[in-house]
Amino acid sequence: MYAIVTIGGHQYKVEKDQKLYVNRLEAKEGDSVSFDNVLLVDNGGTVTIGAPTVSGASVSATVLTHDKADKVIIFKKKRRKGYQKWNGHRQSISKIQIVGINA
Repeated sequence: MYAIVTIGGHQYKVEKDQKLYVNRLEAKEGDSVSFDNVLLVDNGGTVTIGAPTVSGASVSATVLTHDKADKVIIFKKKRRKGYQKWNGHRQSISKIQIVGINA
């Protein structure tokens, strides 16, 4: 059984006991969260597609940790002008574990 769910503006294909990184959630570590924006549910070959979401379906998960992603380096340069700009960014992320899919 799997589902396609929207979490933080991104779509993820999730299964039970799967761990994944999503954009930072407001919940604390160890809290349970529920996502109601389920777009598709596959229950052993029976596919239910939402229009736009599947009514009554939800995905429950547990927040494991809050972390930061790897650093992305931004480097800008204009040749022969003496212009160089070096910048970096680390996105705030949360690691969650899918507890169950309620269809």
